[in-house]
Amino acid sequence: MTKTCCCKSTDNHKKENQDLLKSVNLKSTKKRSSLINCLRHTDAPLTVEEIHDLLKKEVNINLSTIYRALNALISANIVTRHQLSDGNSAFQLKNEQHQHIISCKVCGKISSVDICPVEDFIDDISKETGYEITDHNLEFIGVCPNCIDNLED
Repeated sequence: MTKTCCCKSTDNHKKENQDLLKSVNLKSTKKRSSLINCLRHTDAPLTVEEIHDLLKKEVNINLSTIYRALNALISANIVTRHQLSDGNSAFQLKNEQHQHIISCKVCGKISSVDICPVEDFIDDISKETGYEITDHNLEFIGVCPNCIDNLED
């Protein structure tokens, strides 16, 4: 599956990215801003490798820099990490609506799911375990419509 990124978009959110990074006491750098833009202009969570493939067309950046930047952005509560069942992670900008992901076990496509079936149980789980639950993630696994169509051919 090929992901697209509008990193070359004339709408590069420079001021918005600077303000966002400044608000969490992170230095505003070209590479961090490019990474944020890449996540901002994609329609699905991305793996580190996908981010690297998209960004290296725009800026000279290596994987270790992406990992460091993502970790800083996760710690600053700007980016969400989704742990995938295959051991990899997918990343997306945090937005106001809590999201989970669904991945295709045939082609690996990853999409966002805007509903959260766990929200109704958080208080019950917290009461039963004594934990203060601060976050959770959930991955649905299935076969995407494209792969279903290809399997039927």
